[in-house]
Amino acid sequence: MKEHDNKPAAEVSENTSAKETSKGAEPFNLSVWALHHRSLVWYFMLVFAVAGLWSYFNLGRAEDPDFTIKTMIIQANWPGATVEDTMSQVTERIEKKLEEIDSFDYAKSISTAGKTTIYVYLKDTTPGKNVPATWVRIRNLVSDIKGNLPAGVQGPFFNDSFGDVFGNVFAFTSDGLTQRQLRDYVETTRSKLLTLRDAGKVELIGAQDEVIYLEFSTRQIAALGITQRMVVEALNGQNAITPSGVIEAKGERVSVRVTGSFASEENLKAINLRINDRFFRLGDIATITRTYEDPPRTLFRYKGAPAIGLAVGMKPGANITVFGEQLHAKMRQIESELPIGVGIHNVSDQPEVVADAVWGFVRALIEAVSIVLIVSFISLGIRAGLVVAVTIPLVLAITFLAMNLYGVSLQRISLGALIIALGLLVDDAMIAVEMMIARLEVGDKLEKAATSVYTHTAFPMLTGTLVTIVSFFPVAFNNGAPGEFTFTLFVVIAVALIVSWVVAVLFVPLLGVTMLPATLKKHEAKKGWFTRLFESLLRACVRWKWSTIGVTVLLFAASVVGMRFVQQQFFPSSERVELVVDWTAAQNSSILETRVQLDRFEAALAKDPDVEHWSSYVGQGAVRFLLAFDVQPATPNFGQIVIVTKDLEARDRLRAKLNALVKRDFVGTDAYVHLLDLGPPVGRPVQYRISGPDIEGVRKEAQKIAAVMAEHPDLGQVVFDWNEPGRVVKVDVLQDKAAQLGVTSESLATALNDVVGGSPITQVRDSIYLVNVVGRAQTADRTSIETLRNLQLSTGDGKAVPLAAIANLTYEAE
Repeated sequence: MKEHDNKPAAEVSENTSAKETSKGAEPFNLSVWALHHRSLVWYFMLVFAVAGLWSYFNLGRAEDPDFTIKTMIIQANWPGATVEDTMSQVTERIEKKLEEIDSFDYAKSISTAGKTTIYVYLKDTTPGKNVPATWVRIRNLVSDIKGNLPAGVQGPFFNDSFGDVFGNVFAFTSDGLTQRQLRDYVETTRSKLLTLRDAGKVELIGAQDEVIYLEFSTRQIAALGITQRMVVEALNGQNAITPSGVIEAKGERVSVRVTGSFASEENLKAINLRINDRFFRLGDIATITRTYEDPPRTLFRYKGAPAIGLAVGMKPGANITVFGEQLHAKMRQIESELPIGVGIHNVSDQPEVVADAVWGFVRALIEAVSIVLIVSFISLGIRAGLVVAVTIPLVLAITFLAMNLYGVSLQRISLGALIIALGLLVDDAMIAVEMMIARLEVGDKLEKAATSVYTHTAFPMLTGTLVTIVSFFPVAFNNGAPGEFTFTLFVVIAVALIVSWVVAVLFVPLLGVTMLPATLKKHEAKKGWFTRLFESLLRACVRWKWSTIGVTVLLFAASVVGMRFVQQQFFPSSERVELVVDWTAAQNSSILETRVQLDRFEAALAKDPDVEHWSSYVGQGAVRFLLAFDVQPATPNFGQIVIVTKDLEARDRLRAKLNALVKRDFVGTDAYVHLLDLGPPVGRPVQYRISGPDIEGVRKEAQKIAAVMAEHPDLGQVVFDWNEPGRVVKVDVLQDKAAQLGVTSESLATALNDVVGGSPITQVRDSIYLVNVVGRAQTADRTSIETLRNLQLSTGDGKAVPLAAIANLTYEAE
């Protein structure tokens, strides 16, 4: 009996242990865990939904994603130097030093007489996070050779903020006010806008600097035995600001101040100068006038009228739509305080454009979600479709939360990625619901059908998800500007797909248990006509497998051939209503000549019904009012017009009309009418850069390449960014004769400069401005070679002699 009792006891113990071992060997099932912790899973769903909704309203808004502008500007001045000397002694030395930078790609330089501007381009594969450190290294390297540059070189000066964006541009016009009075109001507006929390840089565009000209009669001062340099030294001695000391008076520190500095042109007229023990009243030997810089450096106009622009930037990371609301409210307040006659016009409003663009994509996203939900209800039924309907906003909410944590804003690429992901993320939820329905139809209980989602479909769905994500790796690991621009495409799609898988195996089983019926009738075995047709086609493909493979290969080959007829463009054209006209006059054109040409062109814009408004820049290009805008170098022969049309159809019509106008009325002028870029700026579609040691050789080779390009039927007008030789007035000094008269080359160059442009003497401290005082010769014509020939020079014995007596003046090509 005892043995009988012991044996069953041993058997019971052995069986129980095996059962426990079998239970412990079961793999972890996430769907089972979700059903066993329903309250916690419901809590997670609620938290994710609320956090996702909060994240959506707090996500940054932008038209396009941010990317790094890998361009830096270096400038240096060498007054009096020729183009050849500037290139060989300044430009080339800086460019050779730049070659020590590992990420340096190439440099584009614009060298004129006495001035060089170098555009430094980094390799497209340079990671954006390394660019700021590269700019610092370039500053240090170029500063190291500063001592090796010729004496008299000013700079180099660096601009590594070339990529700053000014999303809002306002034009200030006036009726009955002077340029100075208008500038005062614009400066006041600038100070008020800087108080906004999210305001970044705020800069003026086209403001004309005031100048006080001291015009001397060369004949008169030569007869008086004085030179302009003597006057300069006397004025600087009186206007200089030097410390006067501090005295201790009865325990109090009292500063000593010496008066005599200049505050207006009236102070200059009344001053008495002592030169060579003789007194001269400045107003008696010079004509003193206060005016604006002549010629101007840059000009800004609105609808063809002179204006001052105010470009407003935003701090990095701020919400542009919120900033736009703050800015517009502030501008309305400022405008109400301005006097009658001052008008404020909105030239560029990036916040409004961003709001419209984001809403356009959000509307497309809502439409896509609606279509998916309708298809789900039709194909799955009401209850099963309701499960899918709940999972889609839940996945989007978690994706918005991840975007907020990662710093991804709502913009063209991220919203496009959501639309792409929508067609993929819904698959996981539909597969999970279909699996539950299939298990219910074969008689499984509701909870068992729900847990089968993980055991039967989790890993196949995960494999498909990972394969899809891997297919976007080329976008993720592209260090170039296009890769940086489209990087959020990978991030959003990867996050959305992974979240959709988690939702399918964790949340969908709980939603299915809650919403689906406990039992379902098995579908009838009778097949419909579509199922029978598909089954017949499938059997035929399997039966004639080699024919199927052959047809597949032929279709693939046909698709490859057909790609030749599909337009290939990585970034499509922008859908904004602006048109941009790059106006490049002849190389030697002055800024005034460029303005005259633009006046003729703008006359046609004023009469065109398709034009809403336009702004024009002379002597420079437009500011970067959106990140993808291609900013052009500032040169006197360049101008740019930004035209805002009434709609896209008007934009296309106007573009065709302007191209015809340029071809008909502006023969020989490079007027490039184009749309805004979408993505990193590239400029003209086809560009060749020809370089070499010999200028004439480079010109000849460029003309040969241009001739080949002109024969291509798909290319438009072929233009050069630099080809025409400049003209110079060569002053061939008769050195022996000049030496006899006591005239040196330095004094001769100074005298010529005084006639042509003038030399800075001192500054007048007027309110918040510093007004330059410029001395120049008194003459009615500064553009004629005859004026230079008749220039009176002071000789060593105090007499005056015309320049033509000691030098030959001729025009030559530079």
